[in-house]
Amino acid sequence: MVNKREDGYHNIHSLFIEIDLADELIFVPANKFSLNVECENNIQMPNADENLISKAYILMHALCRSVPTEYTVTLKKIIPVGAGLGGGSSNAAVALKVLNNLWNLNYSSKDLKKYGAKLGADIPFFIKGGFQLAEGVGEKLLPLNKDLLNDLCFLLVVPNIKISTAKAYESLNKPLRPDNKHSKFAPISIPMDWKLFDNDFEKVIRKTYPEISVIKEKLQNSGALYAGLSGSGSTVFGVFDNISTALNAEMSFSQYQTFLTSPVFHT
Repeated sequence: MVNKREDGYHNIHSLFIEIDLADELIFVPANKFSLNVECENNIQMPNADENLISKAYILMHALCRSVPTEYTVTLKKIIPVGAGLGGGSSNAAVALKVLNNLWNLNYSSKDLKKYGAKLGADIPFFIKGGFQLAEGVGEKLLPLNKDLLNDLCFLLVVPNIKISTAKAYESLNKPLRPDNKHSKFAPISIPMDWKLFDNDFEKVIRKTYPEISVIKEKLQNSGALYAGLSGSGSTVFGVFDNISTALNAEMSFSQYQTFLTSPVFHT
């Protein structure tokens, strides 16, 4: 986090990494649009009208002179809701890209990023995904060297805590004036210096939810190169350079929902 802006948003300085944990979206031709959600573990989802998939559909629909066919969209939910993993944003980005193809709109990635930014600050990243440095409110993206993530895996530990991103930002209380002392970690050299990494949200989240600190310390003691909060949480992730070490670490978090994931790169 850098500072709060005059428009109420916050400037960020953050690394975004796409991983192989994903929801599934199915588009089926229909007479009119509808969104169906299939989820497990009694996940509480936003109403269909408030879902970012619906908002993406409406946005793309408005850009069409005529729609060849409408679609029923089924979301098979895998990514935990409200866990700081970008599930809603990634789904919106997929909807923008799929409808762009289905309706032959021929918008460029740059166009889709611009439209996605109208719906959410994280959506532009997911248009291309991969490994990027995000600045501004998340719309300024710089692709980074994917070789930095070679042979790494990520263990995600998801406690049963729901953290409001808006309240997390409020708690930071960053001033309007930019903080020129904030850590810069791009360009990054090989090997990665994990001491450069920090998440401002942790400082305020751990005060309210000490369980976050317990999980982080446990990951560090289990051999993680780095452990920290994903976004505003509640997911805590550990970075490992050895899959066996990560698997052993995962066994010690049996009371939590966990995912062992890898980075995703596109050619």
